[in-house]
Amino acid sequence: MTTDGTLLSRTRDRLRDHPLAFDTGLAFLVLVAMVIASFTDPHGSPDGPTFGDRSPSATAVVVMLVGAAALVFRRRQPIPVLVFTATVSLVALVGAERPAPVAMAAVVALYTVASRTDRPTTWRLGLATMGVLTGAAMLYGPTPWYAQENLGVFAWTGMAAAAGDAVRSRRAFVDAIRERAERAERTREEEARRRVAEERLRIARDLHDVVAHHIALVNVQAGVAAHVMDKRPDQAKEALAHVRTASRSALDELRATVGLLRQSGDPEAPTEPVSGLAVLDDLLGTFRNAGLPVELARTDGRTPLPAAVDLAAYRIIQEALTNVRKHAGPEARAEVSVVRVGRTVEITVLDDGPPAPAPAEADGGGHGLVGMRERVTALGGTLTAAPRYGGGFRVQAILPVTGCTGEDEA
Repeated sequence: MTTDGTLLSRTRDRLRDHPLAFDTGLAFLVLVAMVIASFTDPHGSPDGPTFGDRSPSATAVVVMLVGAAALVFRRRQPIPVLVFTATVSLVALVGAERPAPVAMAAVVALYTVASRTDRPTTWRLGLATMGVLTGAAMLYGPTPWYAQENLGVFAWTGMAAAAGDAVRSRRAFVDAIRERAERAERTREEEARRRVAEERLRIARDLHDVVAHHIALVNVQAGVAAHVMDKRPDQAKEALAHVRTASRSALDELRATVGLLRQSGDPEAPTEPVSGLAVLDDLLGTFRNAGLPVELARTDGRTPLPAAVDLAAYRIIQEALTNVRKHAGPEARAEVSVVRVGRTVEITVLDDGPPAPAPAEADGGGHGLVGMRERVTALGGTLTAAPRYGGGFRVQAILPVTGCTGEDEA
């Protein structure tokens, strides 16, 4: 059965690829059927039709040949072919004592029109063809108007129109299903590309936050060590120890971030954010060790936050303090506050450095503020980053809190 189905499918594909050859073969088969029918007398004997008791005239053969030949062009010009075959059939019905069965060609042509045009056109041409050919057979045929042959013309033309319309409807239905499937496939591909782009952006943002923070601390501590190496070697050793700690932390966070790219089946792949407000004190300690005085005020009761909000808050504080250390000057001080207000958490980072442009501008187009804004926007929050009146800079992020563990504040 599988072999037969494959052969049938291949044959169908070949016929579809060569429509002219198929129509030529169909025209030949219709001609053969008309010739055989012309030798058949439906009333040849009391027992039924007989074959060979009559033969078609030369004119009838020419008419049948012309009607069948027109079917070769049925796909290219369906309506003209229908008009031509119907006219030839009408001539055969009116002008011959024993008309040749040329109506077979008109039936095939009507089916083609119904399958390749719209329904109103099928109704108009189908009714016209049925009425003209059936009326001619009843009025000019050699048999009484109620004879079976006359009613057969009506039945065959009606079935041809109905079958063609059904094929057209099924083809339109299949095309609609195929179009929906293709549209759905395109939508899935676009969604996959969008998710890949978002994931790449998230990874780039995490890597920037980790690298920028720790490299800035390493740079500061290395500068301190180089400055005091000769006069105060103990302080230089302490600065180098901080360099080592910062570099180790950078490597750990980079390893954890890159680990997120592992296969989901890898048991060593991390499943939780690498940082959060639970280790905020450690983060602030690294900045204090780098020479940046930082004060912390928390009124959130250290209530656990959703993972995405917790990580975003940590990264915002980390990036804001990194910008303070890089741009606010050696004498700057910073203040960090974490405040829970209803179903939001407010993260504020202030510094008292001299008036200066925004860190992103001072960086010559860096990605610090851009990354913070992307994080906040992804969570549906708002971010404000602007110089303070009288000097310094202020970064404030308001993040919505949903699905927290613990009770929300009123």
